[in-house]
Amino acid sequence: VAKVIAEQLRAHLTGQEEQELAVKPTDNMEAYNAYLRGLAYTLRTANTPANALGAQKYLKEAVRLDPKFALAWALLSNVESAGYRTQALEPTVALREEARHAAETALTLQPDLGEAIWAKGYYHYACLKDYDTAVHYFEQAGPLLPNSSRIPESLAYLTRRRGQWDQSESYFNEAERRDPRNVALLTQHALSYMDLRRFPEALRKLDRVLNITPDDADTLAFKANVAQAEGNLPRAAALLAPLHPAADTQALEIQVYQAILERQPAPMIARLKEILAQPDPALDYINGQLRFDLGWAEEVAGDHAAAQETWRQARSELEPFLKEQPENDILLRYLALSKMGLGDKAAAFALAERAMAANPIEKDPMDGPTSIEILARVSAKMGEPDRAIAALQKLLSIPYAGPFGEAPLTPALLRLDPMFDPVRNNPRFQKLCEERQP
Repeated sequence: VAKVIAEQLRAHLTGQEEQELAVKPTDNMEAYNAYLRGLAYTLRTANTPANALGAQKYLKEAVRLDPKFALAWALLSNVESAGYRTQALEPTVALREEARHAAETALTLQPDLGEAIWAKGYYHYACLKDYDTAVHYFEQAGPLLPNSSRIPESLAYLTRRRGQWDQSESYFNEAERRDPRNVALLTQHALSYMDLRRFPEALRKLDRVLNITPDDADTLAFKANVAQAEGNLPRAAALLAPLHPAADTQALEIQVYQAILERQPAPMIARLKEILAQPDPALDYINGQLRFDLGWAEEVAGDHAAAQETWRQARSELEPFLKEQPENDILLRYLALSKMGLGDKAAAFALAERAMAANPIEKDPMDGPTSIEILARVSAKMGEPDRAIAALQKLLSIPYAGPFGEAPLTPALLRLDPMFDPVRNNPRFQKLCEERQP
């Protein structure tokens, strides 16, 4: 089947690829079906916990049914490495070891399998942040996967993490040339444009995704996040209105942020209470994250007492996860915001600074600045306007992934976001709200 598809796409198959297509990856059809189900989860638009858990579940089933299924071991390692890096899976030492074991098992079974070498490289990139070693493995795997998008795609992610945005874009373009209908890849390219505040290009890329998967909720939500960043709340509201996203999605986070920006949180308060009435235990600390969001919505609605009780609950839900995930910067950020809501200034600053140290901007120019945004928010609310404005000046001058959706802070968001109300009358803050981005 793969050979027929390659011929229809006029892809040039190397001799190595001809040989690989002639070899069945497994004789166990149940294992192969499980592998295909796992693969399907990896090709969805958003890297949510539900998608990561679904992929992991089916790939583990594939290697259980056929322990010699090297291709499944390789993809399992990739899913676990990516889940560890993005925190779509709980980023524990145990998960990191599972990713390493799966990659090494694939390599032991088939040392010349391009996907196995790629998986080992991805483990070094995602779990160890050892980018030089990762590049070495990717370069080794490249000739074995000449028509696959996996290597340029992985290099696009790696160079993005290094802050080499132009080089990352070149790799994205090459990956898309090889796999033009890969919606996960197209979405990531769009998110890069959002991080760079190149919003028209991001929208064009997201529209390409919608041409392939019409009405995809995550894609529509990302378009709404662009509208929010541009200050166009009516456009964002129109995009978000039909959506009823799951609890673990960025789409829900973007809907919450919309309600906050509009300062009309009542419907979202009801929705979050509905979700948290029966929290999904598989979502781990994300339930505490949603609990913080509920408290923020209640505070914006003027119900200070309810917000305080909700934030106390968020704190109690989030803190236990720190024992196994002390370097989880997302967890640290939401704990900092919860402590901020409760008025615990010292703890809020300590946690924000700990988040910055866990994933410093020098090692991750894409996600590292997100914790600086949390520091800016804590500073604004906790009576440290000079510290807040210094952080905001830096953030507005660099690309990065924002904490509420994907878009980074913009002057429009500074004008709208109620968390910055304590500094709203500060002339230096007002100047930031008026400045245009380069």
